Amino acid sequence: MKKKTSLKDIAKEAGVSIATVSYVLSKQENSGVSQEVSDRIKEIAKRLNYRPNQIAKSLQSGKSQTVGLIVADISNPFFAQIARIVEDEAKKYGYTVIFGSSDEKATKSHDLIKFLLNRQVDGFIITPTEGSESQIELLKEQNVPFVLIDRYFPSIETNYVAIDNYKAAFDATKKLLENGNKRIGMVAYSTELNHMKERIQGHKDALGKGIYDESLLQEVTFERIVENIPKAINNLVKGNEPVDAIFFATNTLGVIGLKYLDKLKLQVPDDIAVIVFDESEVFHFFYCPLTYVKQPLSDLAKKAVTVLLNHIKNPNAKLDKVKLNAQLVIGNSSN
Repeated sequence: MKKKTSLKDIAKEAGVSIATVSYVLSKQENSGVSQEVSDRIKEIAKRLNYRPNQIAKSLQSGKSQTVGLIVADISNPFFAQIARIVEDEAKKYGYTVIFGSSDEKATKSHDLIKFLLNRQVDGFIITPTEGSESQIELLKEQNVPFVLIDRYFPSIETNYVAIDNYKAAFDATKKLLENGNKRIGMVAYSTELNHMKERIQGHKDALGKGIYDESLLQEVTFERIVENIPKAINNLVKGNEPVDAIFFATNTLGVIGLKYLDKLKLQVPDDIAVIVFDESEVFHFFYCPLTYVKQPLSDLAKKAVTVLLNHIKNPNAKLDKVKLNAQLVIGNSSN
């Protein structure tokens, strides 16, 4: 095996001290070494294929220049896009992102946090799962910089970047009402997570006490979406008082729900109006242009990176609690 190039090798060929080589390669443009010597050192380092020892650099600086990103489900286009934007944004500041997907399981989230802490990440961006409060509390106790994204726990004082889920759901349901729909059902996840509870509450409040009844809300579990959604939709569209509109609380619920409506031969919007929370590329292939809640993904992800890096740099900085507004994109499905 070929011996790895060291600082000593570069110093010997350049005719300078090891300290000078180290200074030039670590400080780059601000080394204070003459341009001629600096250029010579960089040329030799490149030619000899020198790779810095990241572990040694981490020990020296106390920073690994890595952050951990834990999302709920990396196969979901929503989280995949967030991951991509976080990666690109962090790279601008010299940080590498290590990804993990909790699959909405608190046990998996716990294992990922433990693994990433052992990898000496400088901080975390986390989409918390149900039942992961103790993990978040532990990060706080250990003074590990982190920011929650998309969701947060109202009972825990933390940095977070999320959207105003209540307003977005309220506005979506109001739109269906304004378009003449009377009975508006909602398909949502059964969870104690705050973002979903806010969406459900927004739907309820938009309908008001005179219209809303418990049968209009159908909840499904994350683990059994495919089996649960047909039952949920059947409860809404069949029976004595079928709904004339459905509000799906996420893009995943929307995609599976639209497939099932098609199986029932129900036409959107002629037989049933639809609005989906979040967008999805597959919506572009649906025969009816969909009305959906568009979340500001780029702003959400970029702001999370900014907040995290600020708290890595300034551990005593004031907490950042950021709520962004979503946009209702109008298609034909909500008529």
